[in-house]
Amino acid sequence: MIIDLNTFLIFLGVVVLLLIFLLWGIFVFLKSQANKNLQSDILLIKIPKYTKKDLDELSREYIQNSLGQVENLFASLSGLKAETGWFKPRTDIFSLELVVVDGLINFYVAVPKRYHDFFIQQIQAVYPKIYIEEMADYNIFQPNSQIGVGILKFSKDFSLPIKTYRTFDSDPMESITNSLSKLKGEEAAAIQYVFRSARRGWHRRGRLIAQKMHQGMSYSEAMGQVGGGTSAWDKVSRFFSFFGSFLKTRDPEDKLKKPEIKEKHQLSAMEQELAKGMEQKTAKSGLDVNIRVVTAAPSRDRAQSILADIINSYNQYNIYEFGNSFRASIPRNANNFINHFIYRHFVSQYRLLLNSEEMTSVVHLPLATTGTPNINWLEAAKASAPVNMPSEGLILGKSIYRGEEALVRIKTGDRRRHIYEIGQTGTGKSVFLESLAVQDIKEGRGVCILDPHGDLAEKILSHVPKDRAEDVIYFDPADTGRPMGLNMLEYDTEEQKSFVINEMIAIFDKLYDLKATGGPMFEQYMRNAMLLVMDDRQSGATLLEIPKVLADAEYRRYKLSKVKNQLVKDFWEKEAQKAGGEASLANMVPYITSKLTPFITNDIIRPIIAQQKSAFNFRQAMDQQKIIIINLSKGKIGDMNSSLLGMVIIGKILFAALSRVDLPEDQRKDFYLYIDEFQNYITDSIGVILSEARKYRLNLVLAHQFIAQLVKNNNTTIRDAIFGNVGTIVAFRIGVEDAEVIAKQMAPVVTDYDLINMPKYTCYVKLLIDNQNPPAFNFNPIPPEKGNYELAQAIKELSRLKYGRDRAVVENEIRSRTKIYF
Repeated sequence: MIIDLNTFLIFLGVVVLLLIFLLWGIFVFLKSQANKNLQSDILLIKIPKYTKKDLDELSREYIQNSLGQVENLFASLSGLKAETGWFKPRTDIFSLELVVVDGLINFYVAVPKRYHDFFIQQIQAVYPKIYIEEMADYNIFQPNSQIGVGILKFSKDFSLPIKTYRTFDSDPMESITNSLSKLKGEEAAAIQYVFRSARRGWHRRGRLIAQKMHQGMSYSEAMGQVGGGTSAWDKVSRFFSFFGSFLKTRDPEDKLKKPEIKEKHQLSAMEQELAKGMEQKTAKSGLDVNIRVVTAAPSRDRAQSILADIINSYNQYNIYEFGNSFRASIPRNANNFINHFIYRHFVSQYRLLLNSEEMTSVVHLPLATTGTPNINWLEAAKASAPVNMPSEGLILGKSIYRGEEALVRIKTGDRRRHIYEIGQTGTGKSVFLESLAVQDIKEGRGVCILDPHGDLAEKILSHVPKDRAEDVIYFDPADTGRPMGLNMLEYDTEEQKSFVINEMIAIFDKLYDLKATGGPMFEQYMRNAMLLVMDDRQSGATLLEIPKVLADAEYRRYKLSKVKNQLVKDFWEKEAQKAGGEASLANMVPYITSKLTPFITNDIIRPIIAQQKSAFNFRQAMDQQKIIIINLSKGKIGDMNSSLLGMVIIGKILFAALSRVDLPEDQRKDFYLYIDEFQNYITDSIGVILSEARKYRLNLVLAHQFIAQLVKNNNTTIRDAIFGNVGTIVAFRIGVEDAEVIAKQMAPVVTDYDLINMPKYTCYVKLLIDNQNPPAFNFNPIPPEKGNYELAQAIKELSRLKYGRDRAVVENEIRSRTKIYF
């Protein structure tokens, strides 16, 4: 049987066609199966909502500049070399996703494992303050969810541009996020941008079309000459077009026909813009993109309504006259679509080609100008712990950065430069203090905790191990049954006497602001009264004797008979008693005693300050590593009494530390003083404490709420001493005014925005490491486990029996000494 050539060629073409379809089917099947096994890291991305000054006036300029930087990110990703291989799936597929779950708009990225580090580096270059956390994949579907699905396609050829951010007056993404912000309750949605770098051939198509239009062709003619797109299916179509033209029988007379001379087409203004738009689009790198939208709601109507709102928000990018526009396609097979969504498949059938500028316009992280509610912003910037973090020392907390955990520690040597802590109430300051103090106690160190509220003291007491019960000194002025003595005028040497007097004058100046109310006169009479009383301790040398020596002439004569200091004796005999006018003794006595009466007539405070001998020796307590817990609850003893006792205790601890000069430095044991709301208990001598006490191994941990507490009557001595001497600064959430100050201490990592918006139980630290400060970073304190309150009560009882005295005995002693009955 003879088969003519045409029949054979047709048969051969059919065979080739079937073979191609078979291979294409195998390719699609293998690729889809392989895609299911592709491994990507799912990253949750957050950035802080920084505010900009004069943002309203510079809004458009700010948006242009910001998105110009974001474009660099997509330029880098689109610049990756496109993977090749017919039966090998591409592993360079990324996915950027806007997800609404529980009413919050979250931003996720799925990154191929091989490009994980590359992507992190590129996005950090654009968003230096970005926080990235590796997460398990999210789920927007509920058991009874009704879903809506849609995918965006171009209405025209991919070479035509869409509107970009450079032509918008505002951020175009805000329209999309606004459509997501309306979801409530069980409603959820996700916009998925699956993308990969486009192969190089796409540039040539747009340029050729524009070139032919400039040569005198209309857009449709240029399209016809250039032909189809660059997808695999387009290439197959061109192959069959060529094959068909090869089979076509040509008429011999065609060769004799003269070619028609066609008149050159004059481009309209619209066509000129169209050609220009294609040239501009092809001037930048490109991405193959699938844009999927999935919604979930309790009802189908609501799911479809949400879907329509989201898809309609993309109409703003349409250029109807001389460019491209988005149109929605609703897949017939929703299950297949959801499968692509879950596995983040790139489906060539729905391919969009966007250059880096267009991609930036349709998806990016929110800007500072974004006013969309319910965005899951990063409350405060996060930073990694320094690489030279000590492996030993006191644990401050735990740093968690991008899934990596690290314990934050501080060495003993660096603790000697003191720790300063600031934060609003309820942010976690007390938990932090408790955590540090408990560690010191369990490690056998000497500590003193001064608590103005009482709760912290009780909690720390509950963590004292049983084997350290004998070390505890629990001072509670509210325990009126067995008051512990605290003689403010107690001393051992003449040097100590001068220190005690100076500190007492500083304390009363702090309590009553004496500099503004006749301070020099008060100081002169108060100093000489204390010197007179303290020269003979047998007849009484406590604060209780000061009013008596001023008001009782007989008692004063008795004291003068015992005094050894001639200058003191001359003051009382030649100046005070013979002075007249406003400076007379009769006028000064009420002025001075009025400052002392609130304490010596107080039934809670008097039995404490009127005892001749203090209940314990602070120097011995420090050297023997005792646990001193001071409960100065303002609610129980009053604000003024709490301040007085606290300042006296701080002064005694400071003096005890300075007295260690008689010990070689290597024999001085570290002692740790914790003071909550420390501004109430320190005088201007804090500068001496911070600069000198470290030499004597007195290490401070100071906490309070806001910086204005450190400034009184424009006196910045205390504030300056803190920021000039403290080595480690820990900041919880603080107010606006304080944030400006602390941000300067922690720049450039931390800004005032971060300090204002930090969540509770999170803090920033400027940590001293080997006497140097690396960049600031954030961490979370580790709260101690629940303590043993039954053991705490037993320890408290042991301490009061050991150091306290029966109130009746104390009162009888006071009466017999002063002959004054209360």
